[in-house]
Amino acid sequence: MKKILIITALALLTSSCGIYRKYSRPVEIEPSTATLYRGTAAEATDSLRSLGKLGWREMFTDKCLQRLIDTALVRNTNLRTAHLRVEEAEAALKAAKLAYVPSFGFAPNGAVNSFDYAKATWLYSVPVTASWQVDVFGNITTAKRRAKAAAECSRDYRDAVQTQIVAAVANNYYTLLTLDAQLAIARKTANSWGEIVSTMRLLKDAGMGNEASVRQMEASYYAVSTMVQDLEHQVFELENALCMILAQSPQYIERTTLAEQVMPEQLYTGVPVALLAARPDVRAAEKGLEQAFYGVASARAALYPSLNLSGVLGWTNNVGSVVVNPGSLLWNAALSLFQPIFQNGQLRARLKISKLQAEESLLAFQQTLLEAGNQVNSALEHTTTARNKAALIAKQVEALAAAAESTELMMEHGSATYLEVLVARQSLLDAELSQCSNTLAQIQGVVNLYTALGGGVTE
Repeated sequence: MKKILIITALALLTSSCGIYRKYSRPVEIEPSTATLYRGTAAEATDSLRSLGKLGWREMFTDKCLQRLIDTALVRNTNLRTAHLRVEEAEAALKAAKLAYVPSFGFAPNGAVNSFDYAKATWLYSVPVTASWQVDVFGNITTAKRRAKAAAECSRDYRDAVQTQIVAAVANNYYTLLTLDAQLAIARKTANSWGEIVSTMRLLKDAGMGNEASVRQMEASYYAVSTMVQDLEHQVFELENALCMILAQSPQYIERTTLAEQVMPEQLYTGVPVALLAARPDVRAAEKGLEQAFYGVASARAALYPSLNLSGVLGWTNNVGSVVVNPGSLLWNAALSLFQPIFQNGQLRARLKISKLQAEESLLAFQQTLLEAGNQVNSALEHTTTARNKAALIAKQVEALAAAAESTELMMEHGSATYLEVLVARQSLLDAELSQCSNTLAQIQGVVNLYTALGGGVTE
């Protein structure tokens, strides 16, 4: 019988070794990271520093934008909620660590007893109880590791929220500056076209024009004036949207100009692993995978025995059928072992569910990696394309401005028609607005790349 017990114990200990294994990243994940990048992103993976490692104050040097980001990081309700989740997870981790410590309880009790009108007898006990679960099969260790992964996941989630908030404030701010620039162009164009309408009326009065040409130019002038109203409305709405991120009432947003913005000229990245290592959402996804790993270990540990030590130490006057006064010292100690045998298949079902959840977490982690790589590729290619277009658009604006000026002079001398002036002016307006949009595309590409590399959480 002794040999059977020893063999059984050894078998249980051997089979439970897997419970104590620490999490390690699945081997099938590492090779896939080498194929996440293509084109410009793949060529840039040997650069010396990572854009994502820059603090947001180094990245965004505009003082007005820095003040807005500071406000958002203090007031934004989503970020404040994320901070509370971190505190909740850290409290749960502390509770999991304290499971190693024995629990003590103080439970004094008393009673009075009388039989057949005899003198009443007072009974009392003043015990201190103690209980301690011996972590033979890793139940407590697994729970602690799972709680630790949950706490780290909550911190990564908070960092991911902060990254998104920094990016949202920056993108909205730069869009606001772009609208300001486009509004200035539209107002300037409206004033210029108003002068052209006045000139054409003078030419008409001098017999060098007709009513139809004047009306056509007036219609174009009113169209540009309408554009001014639309842009002013967009500025108003975007200011309100930015105030929502800042968790403050709608108000004017203090800002500089689009022409004053300076962004990094050289886009530094890093090796493929480093590109994504700083991303808090990738870290959070892996911590979710780690939680699922320990969830499987916890479900497996529930199949093994639990060993508990307990004891009582106190003072009592109730010793079975005898009552002693004064009371006497009372103590006892006990060791209990509980081995689940049959629980309607619930423990096995929980283990199967945990394994399936671990597979789901692995797929979620792989998908997060793919999305992260796609964002890096798209942001870098978007920025590169916008920068390549910038010089061409600048030359286009310069050429159209000269053409518009020449056409107006020719019209005043009767060698060009109002239609040629209208086309030249409309082309110039479109090109100038396009130039502003392309500048915004460059800036937002850098912001999105910075976000895709996990920037914005270093401060």
